[in-house]
Amino acid sequence: MKDFRMKKVYFFLTFLCFSITTFAQQTTITGKVVDASNNEALPDVEVTIENTAFTVTTDAQGNFNFDAFEVPLGEQIVRLEKQGYSQRRYPVVINEGEVLDLDILSMEVDINEENFQIGTISLSDNELSSDESTADNMSGLLQASRDVFLNAASFDFSATFFRPRGFDSENGKVLINGIEMNKMYNGRPQWSNWGGLNDAQRNQVFSMGMSANEYTFGDLAGTTNIIMRASQYREGGRVSYAASNRSYRGRVMASYNTGLLKGGWAFSFLASRRFADEGYREGTLYDANSFFASVEKQLGENHSLNLTAFYTPNRRGKSSANTQEVYDLKDTRYNSYWGYQDGEIRNSRNREIEEPVIMLNHYWDITDKTRLNTNVGYQFGKIGNSRLGYDNAPNPDPTYYQKLPSYNLANPDGPDYETAYLSLQEFQNDGQVDWQNLYETNINYGGTSRYYLYEDRNDDNQLMANTILTSDINEHITINGKLGYRRLNSKNFANMIDLLGGNGYLDIDTFNDGDAAQNNLDNPNRVIGEDDTFKYNYELDASVYSGFAQAQFKYNKIDFYLAGNVENTSYQRNGLYRNGSFPENSFGKSKELEFTTYGAKFGATYKITGRHLLDLNTAYFTDAPTLRNSFSNSRQNNLTVDNLQEEISKNIDLSYIYRSPIVKARLTGYYTLMEDATEISFFYADGIGGQGRDLSTAFVQEVLTDIDKRHIGAELGIEAQVTPTIKLKGAAAFGQYTYDNNPDLMLTSDDFDEPIDLGKSYLKDYKIAGGPQQAYQIGFEYRDPDYWWVGATSNFFSNAYVDVSPITRSSNFYSDFDGVPYNDYDPEVARGLLKQEEFDSYMLVNVVGGKSWKVDDYFIGFFATINNVFDQEYKTGGYEQGRSASYRNLVDDANNDTRVFGPKYWYGYGTTYYLNVYLRF
Repeated sequence: MKDFRMKKVYFFLTFLCFSITTFAQQTTITGKVVDASNNEALPDVEVTIENTAFTVTTDAQGNFNFDAFEVPLGEQIVRLEKQGYSQRRYPVVINEGEVLDLDILSMEVDINEENFQIGTISLSDNELSSDESTADNMSGLLQASRDVFLNAASFDFSATFFRPRGFDSENGKVLINGIEMNKMYNGRPQWSNWGGLNDAQRNQVFSMGMSANEYTFGDLAGTTNIIMRASQYREGGRVSYAASNRSYRGRVMASYNTGLLKGGWAFSFLASRRFADEGYREGTLYDANSFFASVEKQLGENHSLNLTAFYTPNRRGKSSANTQEVYDLKDTRYNSYWGYQDGEIRNSRNREIEEPVIMLNHYWDITDKTRLNTNVGYQFGKIGNSRLGYDNAPNPDPTYYQKLPSYNLANPDGPDYETAYLSLQEFQNDGQVDWQNLYETNINYGGTSRYYLYEDRNDDNQLMANTILTSDINEHITINGKLGYRRLNSKNFANMIDLLGGNGYLDIDTFNDGDAAQNNLDNPNRVIGEDDTFKYNYELDASVYSGFAQAQFKYNKIDFYLAGNVENTSYQRNGLYRNGSFPENSFGKSKELEFTTYGAKFGATYKITGRHLLDLNTAYFTDAPTLRNSFSNSRQNNLTVDNLQEEISKNIDLSYIYRSPIVKARLTGYYTLMEDATEISFFYADGIGGQGRDLSTAFVQEVLTDIDKRHIGAELGIEAQVTPTIKLKGAAAFGQYTYDNNPDLMLTSDDFDEPIDLGKSYLKDYKIAGGPQQAYQIGFEYRDPDYWWVGATSNFFSNAYVDVSPITRSSNFYSDFDGVPYNDYDPEVARGLLKQEEFDSYMLVNVVGGKSWKVDDYFIGFFATINNVFDQEYKTGGYEQGRSASYRNLVDDANNDTRVFGPKYWYGYGTTYYLNVYLRF
């Protein structure tokens, strides 16, 4: 009887749903958005019914469709928004049960659109993820966003190396035409591979955090897809010249796009050059050229084939991190890497990148509702980082600790004031690389070079392929799926650049004896010349197979998505030299490392009203450790990191969003826990303990495993269009990023018979370094109807910390050679020595403005920005040197008036400007 009643209920509900579906009158709003100047369709336009939660985006043909039962009736405003175009508002009348066809809606180019390009000057032009720095610029991920807070983070906060939610760029994905561009070696995007292509990067889609994305599963810091498809560029050309006192002094750029021609062809081209003999930092040359071409052919109504290629060879002089003593003796622009040679600036540490990229993309509209995008990309070329080498000769670094006054004042036998004064005078009067002395030393020696210039090279060849399916099941449900494959072969070696007047170089390790001194036992005592390979030589192979699926659901009151992914990653090292210190495990292939990772995420947007929304995103996923952190010392041997495991990320964020015609605001709280990470550092250490050891100094590899990090905080962005011409804006970030456990620490070195297990490094509750954890902004923008505009922001930063040394937070710090704590160890003194340094807070004022003119069909204009108007001096980052690795070493150093091995810092730019003049036609 019970079953019978249930069947009746089920039948009734089914009939009711069928009746509603059949007889309800559905209200539909459709239209097409085009460029007013050429009537070309505009994709990715945000179409909103004002004061409601109804928002859709136009498809590739510029079409949009509101198809729902509960769209608001009566008089409404339909608003169109797209980056680079002026906002348009159309009044409409919506009647129940009718189809409202708005036909063709046009949008005009924003004559002031150059404003959107200001942030991009920092993409590859600041010190981005330099070898010595843990600071990593995130503006490349953020500059395409319309979000108020993220725009502040991109345009104003990025100069301080502020990182939203404390994430590195390796926690974000950068795609070009749907192909992931993050390096497999370290997980970071190599910005310089597409630097200087600003005009070709205007079409971007950014997904914040772990929100839904049709191209990939995504990552914690968000996903940016740069669309370099020829048919998607607006027809016309642009030439511009920029002047700056930042990384480069000048930039010239020219681009032209044909738009879609009658025969179904589209072409896009760009060329640019950036240059400087010396940037803001001393001795930092900049020499970069950029070339881009994209060709597309429509093959019938449903197929299109696009070929994109870009080549951006660039060479940049690096700048050094320095101790406070060095900055006090010089200034914050000082750079120790360069010196004069024959009256010309020569930097010993240049970064040279030549990595062309070629992509072939196929777009297939299977039906009106289903699209398949298949992509193949190939990247090849070289990255070289040069440096001075020296054997059986004094260190040529002008900031080498024995050349500074502090070393002579810290003499154990008492201060040597005379020598300290002489070193002070010499450093202040010169303090640069003495190239002439290097040549004279080699020539006078008469043998193989004591000094030489070489580069650490990696030549990568990477194949990338994927296919992405998007299908609109109905007006409420969209599914996305992707299958991907990436394959890397990376050749790593030292390459001799310049023998500096010598007649060869003996390829041995002068810090070792006997067979251990041979870099290649199979070819011992080899004398090499310029452009020869030496020191180390090995290959790294990696492959990744990936799959991703996502379903998005959109309804009147709630939108939500579900997504999952799975990846299989494998790594292997192939040694090409038999290293003398590791003769049994340096040549040939290592064991293959394999990781299977997976992830799931869920998110929902609840529309309380048209103006008030709640947005939730949650994720749990695992990642393979990077190639860099998988081998403990890949330059010398095949040894892998012990207990290497997949890294786990758990994330949740909740946002309250308010939007009205006048005010837009977002308040977000977030919590992220990253577990089981691995990090490897290389440095020279004094005071290494351990039973059975009689050597306290060594060049070591510090392997930190099982690292947990916690990121918690809130961010706020708000803007108000208080008058038609004046906009007020504000942003705030309040974060706390800390180590959440005490990771495991191990030291390896060719000076050790066995690795030294130091147990735990007591890092729990120490702050994670990498820019300020708190940032606040208030500003305004004025846009005059006569096409000129000006804006200013005041930005306050605090809670930035030095990067602490893990070895000094381990048992090595307080233990003698016998493993017993030092008899003079004082816990209170140690606590003071190990307290993490917090940098001073500071405020930066930035001003920006511009003017545009339209002359017939030409747009002429300029824009300019002045950053740090009041020339505020501030530290952007720094790290403790691991040199003083024991309690006694650190006490001795800290007791000096000026520390010999104090932390090294980076300082931010003083007052800088950027001016751009352009002609668009």
